Formats: sequence, structure tokens, C-alpha cells
Amino acid sequence: MLFVNSARALFTLVVISMSTPAFIALIVPLGGVYLYIQRYYLRTSRELKRLDSISRSPVYAHFQESLSGISTIRAYQQSKRFAMESEWRVDANLRAYFPSINANRWLAVRLEFIGSIIILAAAGLAIISVSSGSLLSAGSVGLAMSYALQITQSLNWIVRQTVEVETNIVSVERVLEYARLPSEAPEIISKHRPPVSWPSKGAVSFNNYSTRYREGLDLVLKNVDLSIKSHEKIGVVGRTGAGKSSLTLALFRIIEPTEGDISIDDLSTSSIGLLDLRRRLAIIPQDAALFEGTIRDNLDPGHVHDDTELWSALDHARLRDHVSSMAGGLDAQIHEGGSNLSQGQRQLVSLARALLTPSNILVLDEATAAVDVETDALLQTTLRSAMFKDRTIITIAHRINTILDSDRIVVLDHGRVAEFDTPSALVKKKGLFYELVREAGLLGSVVDAGIAAE
Repeated sequence: MLFVNSARALFTLVVISMSTPAFIALIVPLGGVYLYIQRYYLRTSRELKRLDSISRSPVYAHFQESLSGISTIRAYQQSKRFAMESEWRVDANLRAYFPSINANRWLAVRLEFIGSIIILAAAGLAIISVSSGSLLSAGSVGLAMSYALQITQSLNWIVRQTVEVETNIVSVERVLEYARLPSEAPEIISKHRPPVSWPSKGAVSFNNYSTRYREGLDLVLKNVDLSIKSHEKIGVVGRTGAGKSSLTLALFRIIEPTEGDISIDDLSTSSIGLLDLRRRLAIIPQDAALFEGTIRDNLDPGHVHDDTELWSALDHARLRDHVSSMAGGLDAQIHEGGSNLSQGQRQLVSLARALLTPSNILVLDEATAAVDVETDALLQTTLRSAMFKDRTIITIAHRINTILDSDRIVVLDHGRVAEFDTPSALVKKKGLFYELVREAGLLGSVVDAGIAAE
């Protein structure tokens, strides 16, 4: 369309110039005015389009969030607040949209004015030529006028399509903005691949480790020195913001170190690829991640285990009976986000997935924080079974009672290791761990366990 309208406008000017050669003198000044209006409008329209795109994204995001949490919003009677929030975001978007409409009207008035000048010039010069006795025929005048009457539309389309191309480049700019974000480390470093049996022991060491979430922010872990022995059961506690979850992110290299490193079986995790690292570690997160598909797909995304292994994992996770009752068994459908399973069942699916992961290291990132007491008891019973006795287990604790039987406890405070010892020894020190246990009302349990151990 841009080419067609450009050709039509050029042909119109040629026809008028051939009919009345004096019109050629007007083409240069009119062209200059036209280009000035086009450039002026383009700069304004591009910025308005950018503002419109940026302010529209929060509208869609808020609508999607409200839709997914509609039951919670209604339960807490917050519908009015979310409706007001949505209206505020729409208003913010319209503040960029209305100026864009005004800019279009501004452009239309000026292009119509240029078109009117061209029509007036073509008609006036034709009259002057005829009255001066030139050989200009009535047919030539009619042809020139008929084309002149259409030039306004062609000029309008040329500007609008040129502007549309440039304003739509804003979308490309936003894609490039994300494309230029720094990427993660390579998945596989061919010259530094770990042995097939790694980690065979499951010993983990944090060596003067410090990290932050991104450049310019404060350190979330500061000079962490930890040595976790093979097959040891470690509990990690601390108040909110102490750095418990950051320890997990660091272990999986979701955040990279600013100083120091982490070693697993004397191999620095920074020297190997992310795929090699993350495939060898198992985790049960606080919010279980399930995908739309079958039970089999969620338990074994790579389809490397047979049905016997899958049923065995479900049996140890106390899920066999429920999956057997579902239509299709292992091929039963799971809805997006696991919405057809309860929170506890989703956590048990994560446990079964961890059982199938060939790793000697298991991380529990507050895995029981969002489940009921009964499901918590099931998880704890399974984790204390013989299946996990030869694994190193690092438990990020939400409920203090879940880590009281750990071999040692790490107490974090403002990103630093404040205490690291056995539960009974930490209680005797009457430090931070003592305060946490006392607040939970479990001092008697720790003391009794310490006496029994002695």
C-alpha cells in the first residue's frame, strides 16, 4: 500500500505539471512543508506509541493475575479494590492513547490543507493557462483536477503507513531489550564435564561465598563458610530475610557468586555447565511446579524410567492409591499448574520426582510450609525412611520441629552464618537458635533429644 500510494501521488504531480508546467515551482516548497509535518508527527507519534505499549502491559498483567486469583479475591472481599486498581491502570493507558488520537487529528488537518493547496493551484493555473490562450484542452484540465482531488488521500496514507512502520518498531525495540539481557552460564562446558558418578558422596562446601541478586544491590549472602559432610542431614533456619532461600538459589547457580565458590565432592560448581549441575541435584520447592500433561510427564519429563520405577516412587511418596484411582493411572491428565490436585498432593508429586532423580543431594526449600500437618507428617516420614539415609539432605526450615532431628543446624542472620552445630549444642549456647526454639515452644523436645543422644 505504501508503494501504491507513493506511486499514485507522484503520478498525480506529474500529470498536473504536464498540464500546467508552472505547477513545478510549487512542488519543492509544498514537498518541504510535507516532509516537515511528517517528521514532526513521526517523532511525537513514536513516543506516544511507546507510552501506550508500556502502559498497556500492566493492564493485561493485572487482569491475568485477578483472573487466576479470583476465588481468593472474592473470599477476602477485595473485589472493589481490584476493580479500582484495574480502572486506574486503564486510565493510565488512556492517558497515552488519547494524545495519540489528538495527534492523528492534528496530522489530518495539515494534510488536508496541503491537499487543498494542490487542488487550488491546479485549478487556478489551469484557468490562467486557458485564459492566456494556451493549447490546454478541457480533457487535460479534467484529468489533472480528478487526480488532484485524490492526492489528499494518497498523502494521508503515505504518512500514516510510514509512521505505522516506525511506531511498530517499538515492539521490536522491546524484544531486543529482552534479548540483550545477560544470559546464564552455558548449559554444558565440554572441557569440564563432571564424572558420570558425580556427586558420589554428596559433600558440600561453601568457601567464603558471597552473592547478590544483581549488580548494584546489597549482598544477600556474605562470606559464608560451611562444610557439609557426606550423607549428613542439615537444617537451615533463620528469620525472614536471613538468606535461607538465597542459599538454595546459590547451590543451583540461579544466582552467581561475587566472591568465593561452592564445591560438591571437591568439584567447584562454577567450573561446570548449568545442565550438568542441576541434573545432579534434587529439590522439593515450597511451591511445587507441575505442568499440563500426564502424571508420567510430570514425574519423568525425560521418559527415562519405566512404569515399575514410577509406581515405586509414588508408593514411597504415599501417592500410589490416589494415582491408581485417577482415570488413566500414570497417563491421567494434570491440569495447568496442577489445579486438579491439592497443595499437599502437588508436594508429594515433587517428592516422587525427587526420588527418581539420581542424586545424592536433596534440597528441601521450605517444602512443608504450605501444606497441612498430615501431609507434613507424610513427607517427614518418607524423608526419614531408608531411601534417604544415604543422601545429603539440606532442609530450609519453616517449621522448627521439622529439623530438630537434623545432624547439624545452620543459623543464618543477615546473610551470614551465625551458628553451626548440633541442635542440642546450639540450645546450650542460648544464641539465635535457642530463641527460635523457645518461641516455637520446643525447648523440651530439644533437651530430651540431646539427653537421649548423650
